[in-house]
Amino acid sequence: MRTRHTRVGLGFTIVELLVVISIIALLIAILLPAIGKARDAALVTQSLGNLRNLGAANAAYGADWNDRQFTACPDDAGLVNGNCQTYVTTIACPPQQLLGWAANGAMWGYFLGGGLCSGFPGSCGQNWSVYKPIEIGGPNDKFGSFRLPNVKSFAGYVNNKFYDPVYWAPKDKININVAEKYWSLPDQFTTVNQEVSFSTYCWSPAAMWAPEIFSDKGYKNPNSVAGGYRSPAVGQSRYPDLKTRMIEHSWLQNAEGQVNPNFAGGNEPWYFNHGYNSAPATLFFDGHIAIMSVADAMESDTRAKGNNANVPGMAEKGLWHRGVWGADGYYGAQSYDFLVDTSYHIATTNGILGRDTIGAK
Repeated sequence: MRTRHTRVGLGFTIVELLVVISIIALLIAILLPAIGKARDAALVTQSLGNLRNLGAANAAYGADWNDRQFTACPDDAGLVNGNCQTYVTTIACPPQQLLGWAANGAMWGYFLGGGLCSGFPGSCGQNWSVYKPIEIGGPNDKFGSFRLPNVKSFAGYVNNKFYDPVYWAPKDKININVAEKYWSLPDQFTTVNQEVSFSTYCWSPAAMWAPEIFSDKGYKNPNSVAGGYRSPAVGQSRYPDLKTRMIEHSWLQNAEGQVNPNFAGGNEPWYFNHGYNSAPATLFFDGHIAIMSVADAMESDTRAKGNNANVPGMAEKGLWHRGVWGADGYYGAQSYDFLVDTSYHIATTNGILGRDTIGAK
């Protein structure tokens, strides 16, 4: 006669369960950093893709404007010493700095009014600094059209919208929090409570000025140079593979945080030159896209200065121009750490004729 045996206790013992849990925890600990790095790499790739699209838009703009870079300022503004009121009264009304139409039919922009611009809202006092590549001194110091690649006159070469996703890097959370609510709307431009989010990406303002403005022989006030406001042709670049054209203005790669407490308001990000470990996605004048680190810019600048570093009057021999804003440079006083010291891209010595990196070591 056969006896049927029934097995009992087929479940895991507590020891076995703990071993399995430990193995799973170990695998998660191993895989999570890799997943995080892969996700981060994908976001960086997306930002580089945005810059590639903006590079194509820059090329299309240049094809229409005799190889010129974008400019919002009249070429001949230097004839009246850069005085906006004199210009709009005696010479012409410049093309208005438009942002786009809203769904209700309203046109938004930085308008110049008065004189030959009568009928337009705004005034020279309010908005002239937004027409310059970058304001040097004055109430809007360090702001300018270099921060506005999504202005209508250039956005027409992209998707004709101020709030198009191509203008924001996916890691730029502070600015995206404002911008993304408008991405799906058909408006060229729209705003709620007057809030405006500026693009992640910015042009090199030094390259938008005439080369003699940031000359290695010393800074020249553009108001003193008849052609100082004329944007150079792209073909003038002496080092197109070494001169940055557009970069991520915010510190996004290896950032220590999002909000920079050194600015009032609690909603301003760290800038690309605020951390030694910053490495912004970059478009160069020859059209190639790459990650360029602040450390590389600083090392290149040191090598370029050579023995000129401590010679009076020779500081401009470096790759960025100390004579524009002094030793702190572009918002250097708001930096994260004491190691960082650079205003590359913003204050490139010799402008479009200069370079922001040496290249191969």
